[in-house]
Amino acid sequence: MKELFRKAYSALRLKLKYAFDAISNENIKANILQAVPFWIASIVTGLTAVLYTKLFALAEWVRGWIFHTHTWLFFIITPGCFIISWWVVNRFAPYAKGSGIPQVIAAIELATPKCNSKIKKLLSIPVILVKIISSLIMAVGGGIVGREGPTIQIAGSIFRNINEWLPAWYPKISKRIMIMTGAAAGLAAAFNTPLGGIVFAIEELTKTHLSYFKTAIFTAVIIAGLTAQGFLGSYLYLGYPQINALSWWVFSIVIVVAIIAGFFGAYISRIILLVQKWKSTFKFKYQHVLYMVFCALVIACFAFLFNEDAIGSGKDLMVKALFTSEKYTAWYMPLLRMAGSVFSFTAGSAGGIFAPALSAGASIGSLVAGWLNLNASDANIIILCGMVSFLTGVTRSPFTCAILVLEMTDRNNLIFHLMLAGLIASIASLVVDKHSLYHHLKAQYVHELMHEDDEKISFSKH
Repeated sequence: MKELFRKAYSALRLKLKYAFDAISNENIKANILQAVPFWIASIVTGLTAVLYTKLFALAEWVRGWIFHTHTWLFFIITPGCFIISWWVVNRFAPYAKGSGIPQVIAAIELATPKCNSKIKKLLSIPVILVKIISSLIMAVGGGIVGREGPTIQIAGSIFRNINEWLPAWYPKISKRIMIMTGAAAGLAAAFNTPLGGIVFAIEELTKTHLSYFKTAIFTAVIIAGLTAQGFLGSYLYLGYPQINALSWWVFSIVIVVAIIAGFFGAYISRIILLVQKWKSTFKFKYQHVLYMVFCALVIACFAFLFNEDAIGSGKDLMVKALFTSEKYTAWYMPLLRMAGSVFSFTAGSAGGIFAPALSAGASIGSLVAGWLNLNASDANIIILCGMVSFLTGVTRSPFTCAILVLEMTDRNNLIFHLMLAGLIASIASLVVDKHSLYHHLKAQYVHELMHEDDEKISFSKH
């Protein structure tokens, strides 16, 4: 009897071992299958971000060549580029206009099976192509736009499409998590800022607890970032500005600049929304065309009457302020950068506001540093804090902005200065509006998409 029990116990142990091994193998298989789409999408995102970066740099080189050879051509080229860029968006992918970040946030909010057709209008292959083409045309024409926001919408589109292409038998992956992860990977690849991508996803894109998607977002950010680095090398978006001894008294200037830049960042956002509300009353296409021509001619005047810093994404302005002896900008430069952002962003074409906002903040910091005759090291601190503050005024994401600028420059000793600037700017911006530009635009896109069927029915009745 004892031997019988021993054999039964051994057989039971063996069966349990096989069962646990089978369960373990199934779990490993399921985890790998769920991870593969993220890996593939991250690699594609990294490669696309690299190609887009090189094309955008080429477009800005062409713009620079025009400026240094025949500046007067901007009065012809800029209106043409604005109109063509707007036509491409309006004809092929209307929701490819603007930055792209509000579209991603709207897609996350609409990420349900019944809204799949609406999400497709926000994130798709046509959106990727139109986004790239339209923004490149704007860059050639001197438009004050960036590539970073568009990269986020492009990455969200890549991740969403790969999720859609999975066969029916494949383990289901949440659309919302896929889009959020794509957006974070896009920001990481665009700026080479992996921590910024993660913080951006947590602070800006979702209120979901990180534990639900931490593995996906971490691996996507790492793979997309490494893919971009593999082609572009290990680089910083801006470089290593000179920062020597940190004076405690400089915190008082940081607070002042944060208030000014945060207020203006929010105020410019408010103006953009008011202009777009006014444009929504246009009933005929020629009104949009006339407005675009006006905006383009204003930008052309900036190029002709001032200097190259007044047009384009503004990265050259930031580099000049941080790394050359031309550290202090003229009093009118912040006004030109802010006004140019309004005219470029409201034209209806594709183009981001991240880089223009950073450059506007840099010009404010540079101006204040010049007024106070600060040395190079203290001036750089104020310039970087101005960048964080203005971008915070636009996005209301102080920690994301601080981490982005920190990773762009690798100045870890400035972490408290940058975080203080972001916090103060976030408070100052509340004086203008409780919500960010992205929040308002996202609400607008969601409203348009959710009511487009009602509009079609109303139109057919008439």
